[in-house]
Amino acid sequence: MNRSRASYFSYLVLFAAIAALLASSACRPPLGGQSSDEDLAAFIRDNYDKAEYQIPMRDGARLFTSVYSPKDTSQTHPILMRRTPYSVAPYGEDDFPGSIGPSEVLARDMYIFVYQDVRGCFMSEGTFVNMTPHLGAKTSDQDIDESTDTYDTIEWLINNVDNNNGKVGLWGISYPGFYAAASMIDAHPALAASSPQAPIADWWYDDFHHHGATFLPHAFGFLYVFGQPRPELTTQFGQRFVFPTPDGYQFFLDLGSLANVDESYFNGTVSFWTDGMVAHPNYDQFWQSRNILPHLNNVAPAVMTVGGWFDAEDLYGPLNIYRSIEEKNPDAFNILVMGPWVHGGWARTTGESIGNVRFGAETSIFYRENIEAPFFNYYLKGEGQADLPEAYVFETGANEWRTFDDWPPQQVEAGSLYLTEGGRLSFDPPEHRGDAYDEYVSDPANPVPFTTDIATGMTREYMTDDQRFATRRPDVLVYQTEVLEEDITLAGPLLADLWVSTSGTGSDWIVKLIDVIPPDANDHGDLPRGMHMGDYHMMVRSESIRGRFRNDPEHPEPFIPHRPTQVELPLQDVLHTFKRGHRIMIHIQSTWFPLVDRNPQTYVDNIFLAQEEDFIKATQRVYRSARRPSQVRIGILPQR
Repeated sequence: MNRSRASYFSYLVLFAAIAALLASSACRPPLGGQSSDEDLAAFIRDNYDKAEYQIPMRDGARLFTSVYSPKDTSQTHPILMRRTPYSVAPYGEDDFPGSIGPSEVLARDMYIFVYQDVRGCFMSEGTFVNMTPHLGAKTSDQDIDESTDTYDTIEWLINNVDNNNGKVGLWGISYPGFYAAASMIDAHPALAASSPQAPIADWWYDDFHHHGATFLPHAFGFLYVFGQPRPELTTQFGQRFVFPTPDGYQFFLDLGSLANVDESYFNGTVSFWTDGMVAHPNYDQFWQSRNILPHLNNVAPAVMTVGGWFDAEDLYGPLNIYRSIEEKNPDAFNILVMGPWVHGGWARTTGESIGNVRFGAETSIFYRENIEAPFFNYYLKGEGQADLPEAYVFETGANEWRTFDDWPPQQVEAGSLYLTEGGRLSFDPPEHRGDAYDEYVSDPANPVPFTTDIATGMTREYMTDDQRFATRRPDVLVYQTEVLEEDITLAGPLLADLWVSTSGTGSDWIVKLIDVIPPDANDHGDLPRGMHMGDYHMMVRSESIRGRFRNDPEHPEPFIPHRPTQVELPLQDVLHTFKRGHRIMIHIQSTWFPLVDRNPQTYVDNIFLAQEEDFIKATQRVYRSARRPSQVRIGILPQR
């Protein structure tokens, strides 16, 4: 993608690209060793028939479903299905997509591919519910959720679609990944394999919220289009928001308080903003009921959960869905695949790079050919071997695939990176006995940008962007190790364990883990003019927390001004090698704009209703003494 980054979320791209992700040739450029888009489109027309159905659910609602069946009827074929709220276009039995299935590899392996508009979306009847809460005991045909809708769909398909072999698989990326995960609960006996990919698990930690902090460009753009009412069946997406400026930083700064969103732009038409986000600023039953993790019990199908290390939207989901299934279903075939990818990058890119960072191989093509296709072919066709490892994980930094019997690997050794005086980062705890600290002034009127090239959306490259622009800000604390004398590999979960204080009563805390490239690093040919990899500060992992939720996401509480307070922030998992000659760096800051909405830094009951006078400057302190050691807890993988 051009570094102008006309916004990864230019919002029809956000939805149309996701909707057509695996159903449109426009989303998949020709790849090395694969046919052109035109060849694949011709193959689909020559080898598949298309039919459309309205499949009845147990409560009477009918769900629109497109079925692409191989013309070859000399043998039976398994069904591979994607359920989506993003449209199953193209509509019409004479209209074919440019690609079908998770990949070209599987499209040519001759499956019966099924696409379904979920309840209440596009051409399906019923009422759409965001992240449909799972119901436990069901006492009547009116007790429906995504598990029952999937069950009823599979039951209809295996009894009404000719030439199927009685086995069904599901896959889906992002929101469709949630539906693939929901399908595994009380699954139909014919469901043999499911692959939730970048699945949403819990909207308090995925997508719009990160530990209670609102990811503003993503929520704003997504809900403006996706949250509009659908009064009747339709094949059309809603209109995207037309920004008055391409400068996202300026647009969202001029917006002011989130209290202005509905009055200025949404005009009461986006119920999930007013009745969801604004009405439920805390992790109450509204959000808790939309958490699928507690319900992943009795999982019978084989499961392959897929995620990207640099997924700006859903990194929490795949790691925690895998973990939840593993804990609740110890005998299930349950594997994790994590690659060096952006959101859905394994399906629509070569996986060679993100932004300025290169990974040395076509990682997405490797995945599609050597991981995804063998998984489905074995469990749905009985072909090949089920010899995939428990965890197939790409090690960034070293740029190689690794396999493990467990995730995180059992051989990981616990350690910490401590903040110490002089901006140093040490593997040894601080010895200072007093109240040593570093401080900065956080100003909501001049927030730290999250990247240097701020479009109106959440640009995907920010996850690997050069952080030197932030390193030089006075409102960002910077700590780094000495030059590493040997490689060090971090593996598994990271936890920022901070001792902090604020002169205000409310505050956000953002922590970033950064790989500082040596000054003599070689450039590569795709860098923008004037850009060099020498001294590049590559972001490896980052996360934010709204400080009011430091102890309990359901019951927020203010900070007491100037009182040292412990704040723990999970940073998700990593598998990254900091090479000899590099440095490890940590950033700590309180604004990250407009990626995260501005905290007024005055405690208010509901930040979505904050007034302009609530936004104040605050002096933030981060402590680094023996009594109050701030650290990032890490897992160190011994070198081979």
